[in-house]
This record gives sequence, C-alpha cells and structure tokens, in this order.
Amino acid sequence: MIKLEFHDPSGALEVTQPHAPRLASLEGKRIGFVSNEQWQAYRMLPMLKEMLEQDFAGVTVLPIDAYPQGNALIGTEETAALVKKSRVDAVIVGNAA
Repeated sequence: MIKLEFHDPSGALEVTQPHAPRLASLEGKRIGFVSNEQWQAYRMLPMLKEMLEQDFAGVTVLPIDAYPQGNALIGTEETAALVKKSRVDAVIVGNAA
C-alpha cells in the first residue's frame, strides 16, 4: 500500500505588528507614494496625486518617483529608510494591477 502525505498550507499567522492607524484627515499632511510600477501605475498615481492636492487643504504630496519603484525595490530596507527619512505622515502603496 502506498501512503501519500500532503502539506496543508492553510493556517493562521499571529499578527505581532499591526498596521499604523488611519489618519483622521489628509489635510495638512505630507504624503508619499510607493509603487510597484505595474500596469497603468504611471497613469493612475499622478492622477491620484493631483486629486489629493485639489481635495485636501495644505496637503503635500511627494513626487511619484520620490522613492525607488518596482517590485524588486519597494520592499527593501533602503526604501524603508528613505520613507522614514522623508518624514511623511502616510504612504500610499500603489500597485495599479
């Protein structure tokens, strides 16, 4: 008799570090973008930047290319250090795919 063993990939992960709480408003805040440069990000993110600047008084939105872009770069310690150094209040992660 042949015995087959299967790995069950389902399960739960313990959340040890939750995401930062949402901002009450974007008014007067400094916002950055991190993009993986997927399909249409080059079109969608500049439009989002423009809309944020029109809709929220005193918001500062960094240029779309303020941080390294692309799947290979956005998750690096170097990118995280640049985000921290830029002293933004929030980062919008745009994958546009």
